[in-house]
Amino acid sequence: MVSAGREQDPTIRQGVMPTSAPTSTLPNDATGVFDGSLSEPAVVAAGTGVAAVVSERSPIKDPPNEDAAAVIPLIGGGVALAVADGCGGHAAGEQAAQIAIRTLFECLHQPGEGEARGAVLDAFERANEAITGLGVGAGTTLAVAIVDAGAVRAYHAGDSEILLIGQRGRVKLQTLAHAPVAYGVEAGVIDPRDAMHHEDRSLISNLLGSAEMRIEVGAAVPLAARDTLILASDGVTDNLRTREIADLIRTGPVDAAARRLRDAAHRRMTNPQPGEPGKPDDLTFVLYRPARPR
Repeated sequence: MVSAGREQDPTIRQGVMPTSAPTSTLPNDATGVFDGSLSEPAVVAAGTGVAAVVSERSPIKDPPNEDAAAVIPLIGGGVALAVADGCGGHAAGEQAAQIAIRTLFECLHQPGEGEARGAVLDAFERANEAITGLGVGAGTTLAVAIVDAGAVRAYHAGDSEILLIGQRGRVKLQTLAHAPVAYGVEAGVIDPRDAMHHEDRSLISNLLGSAEMRIEVGAAVPLAARDTLILASDGVTDNLRTREIADLIRTGPVDAAARRLRDAAHRRMTNPQPGEPGKPDDLTFVLYRPARPR
């Protein structure tokens, strides 16, 4: 069990990577792989939809951002979205998150690879082996959503969450964080209102970098034209409740929704009001909207 910059023009783009990223650790043609400092949403054409990515370090620390994210077009159509949240010390956590994202990209773009499910599962296994092999106690969460053929399927290990929100705010999909507090809420022994302030909130029980790592695979969930999909590190989910996240992202242009979410999380990290959650941390999320029919 583990206790767990540069502004860019928000116009739609394909294949964006911050120049501050340590590119030697990433694929040379890593389309839409993000690490480093990305405070202003990068808006990326993503398959038949559009994605907005924010990834920045905690407001109270100087070391590098230990999170990473990706928007990866699939060879046969569709798109893979991913968020990784590293742990195990600043350098080790950053490296672990980068390994997870790099390995996912490589597995999804192997010559002849035609089935995303197998490639994603292979990526989890290979990244876990590589991170464990570092021998420095590094680990990372990894949340992956495959959007294809009008549906989304979630894969995850750790407490980075995936939510699918309808335009009216209905939660259509929410992954369960692999963490004692989340399990307690699910079992009904911890009140959801108390979970955000629980003393064990930062503990996670499953992650890459562990011999016991397990991959949770969700069912395919239909994706409606006005839905919003989000993948988020705990910099979001430890500071904003699910209902607050849904209300912030469900309407408006995707870049505007990303800014609202970023700003709300920042307020909680730096100036929480009585009764509100507030935990400074690296902040990373990917928002995705399918293209609306004309």
